Amino acid sequence: MNRKNIVIALAGNPNSGKTTIFNAITGARQHVGNYPGVTVERKEGRVKYKGHDITVIDLPGTYGLSDYSPDEVVARRVIIEEKPDILVNVVDASNLERNLYLTMQIKELEVPVIMVLNMADVAEKNKVKINYEMLSQLLGLPVIRAVGSKNEGIDEILEAVINCDSVRSSIRERQVRYRPEIEKEMSRLEEQLQSLKHLGLETAAGVDEGVSFLSTPSRWLLTGLLGNDKLVSKQIAVYKESQSFMSEVEQSRMRLNNLLGDDPEMALVEDRYAFTRGICREACQRSTLDDKLTLTEKIDNVMLNRVLGIPIFLGLMWLLFQLTFTLGSPPMDWIDAGVSTLGDWLNANMADGMLRSLLVDGIVGGVGGIIVFLPNILLLFLGIAFLEGTGYMARAAFVMDQVMHKAGLHGKSFVPMLIGFGCGVPALMASRTLENPRDRLVTMLVTPLMSCGARLPVYSILTAAFFPGQMGGNILFSIYLLGIFMAIVMARIFRTWVLPGDTEPFVMELPTYQLPTIRNILIHMWERTWLYLKKAGTILLAISILMWGLFTFPTADSRGGKWENSTVQLENSYAGQLGRAIAPVFQPLGFDWKTSVALVAGLGAKEVVVSTLGTLYSIEDEEALAGEEGESFGGFAERAREQSGYTPLVAYVLMIFTLLYVPCMAFIAVMKRETNGWKWPLFTIAYTLILAWVVSFLAYRGGLLLGIGI
Repeated sequence: MNRKNIVIALAGNPNSGKTTIFNAITGARQHVGNYPGVTVERKEGRVKYKGHDITVIDLPGTYGLSDYSPDEVVARRVIIEEKPDILVNVVDASNLERNLYLTMQIKELEVPVIMVLNMADVAEKNKVKINYEMLSQLLGLPVIRAVGSKNEGIDEILEAVINCDSVRSSIRERQVRYRPEIEKEMSRLEEQLQSLKHLGLETAAGVDEGVSFLSTPSRWLLTGLLGNDKLVSKQIAVYKESQSFMSEVEQSRMRLNNLLGDDPEMALVEDRYAFTRGICREACQRSTLDDKLTLTEKIDNVMLNRVLGIPIFLGLMWLLFQLTFTLGSPPMDWIDAGVSTLGDWLNANMADGMLRSLLVDGIVGGVGGIIVFLPNILLLFLGIAFLEGTGYMARAAFVMDQVMHKAGLHGKSFVPMLIGFGCGVPALMASRTLENPRDRLVTMLVTPLMSCGARLPVYSILTAAFFPGQMGGNILFSIYLLGIFMAIVMARIFRTWVLPGDTEPFVMELPTYQLPTIRNILIHMWERTWLYLKKAGTILLAISILMWGLFTFPTADSRGGKWENSTVQLENSYAGQLGRAIAPVFQPLGFDWKTSVALVAGLGAKEVVVSTLGTLYSIEDEEALAGEEGESFGGFAERAREQSGYTPLVAYVLMIFTLLYVPCMAFIAVMKRETNGWKWPLFTIAYTLILAWVVSFLAYRGGLLLGIGI
């Protein structure tokens, strides 16, 4: 810092040794008074260091910067109004997690900060090992070890103060990322708040404006408003133009209350502690356990155990897929029977012709084949929503950190991959939380290898048809596990040869364990399920009708005569011609031309693989049963087993190919937007197609060689 006169403020929790540090810096050069209008003590001191005149303000000891106490109000007023050049945050090194809560609130004020880990000797005596360099990178600010009572670290503090600008410029800024519901509301309010800030605001007559909160960073201001900070709300409300904005804030608070089942203020507090808990887990090691561990800490000692963590994660995933398949089978059979009954009824009550074929083969056979798997979709989304609500999903990323490091990434990259179990599009957006551009891009490149909900119908039909009983859950689990494995392998390859560079440490929020509210689980499950149903009723319906047309036309040969039979007609349809043209590419994988067409159609959306096969099988089923009184339209799984000609090995290889090639065109479109060009989306299409072919080839040929599933 070039200036000769520097003002710093010391902030910290009570009993953090802040005053000891203050005394060690200023010595006898200090005076004591009161802040204007309050009885809170104000202490100031001065020190000369290497040609700089440094004024030190000792702020009241506080646990936060809200409106809970006069001390907190005064502390934040000094920071906002007096604008010290640097804030020195004194933290009790032996009680790091609790002290960091204040740090995260300070960082939202976007003032220059230096952290002093005081009483480091006490922490070391308690066998708490702190990685200072990692803590500095995780927090995005300089961290100094100090023992104020022994004058240790005082010179380092003053050196950091006069060199604060150069030190801070080399460290990334890190702030708390609140839960998605809160972030969404803050984003919604941000635009109105910016408009309010740019207005020439007129205050109400006779109202004392107090602190000019509108000049503070928007993120700090919005957390105060959503957290029901009465002083912040009162100060904003004095502006006549703010009435509409404050009404929106209140509506946001009500929405969050209904959605979270708790006051937004408590949610903000929990998220800050979740963030600090994650920092402590990454940067600190405790050799002996405190007798007064919280329930969350006790559970984490097992769930985050270096040995047990990964087996527990895999066990929970296995259980989720077993329940998805086992519990989903009966309702899936009911819906399948309903679809078959509808097909039979239409066959029996409609005259033979194009309209009946369109309804039975195109719509019922295509879209109906997708709706059949709604129970599995519901159960999978229900299970994921439950694990997210309990706080375990964040732990899964933490547990996978040691594995992800081997891939050249870190555990935080696993979060978008987990989200990819639901849908790849939000998974791409979730990668924005990664600060390192290389980490973010590699994460985006491997995210399509995670099994999204759109692929589940393909797995479900093939599992139901070829892997009955308890084997079904194991087959489903193995496919999801293969996706994770291939994502890690490809990440290592990309990080080594395509996008090399050092990995960065990460902060993974570890929220308190809790039983999620039924309302919250159902809301998250329904949001995802509704997107699935909406897609089935729009995009997939249109593609099903298109595929029906490609399989149905032309209805006559080049001389105008009818085809000899349905098989010849299908082979000579537009889809048949395409399928036979590309069949040599897929033949080494054990696929026929019909499967080839379905996989090409699946580039649009993975559910189309099922709807295309459903349309094809229902056409063949209808032709086979034409004129046979009392025969059934046939269940989808039954038709797949009887008409596909697959062996269990081919069915499993088809699942592998579906898993590994590009999810859908919507994914590619969003990737283009996120990467600002076509280079990486086209690369993703190419590498996933090649990877899918190579792995499927190895699986098929290996299965034939070993005599498995043939």
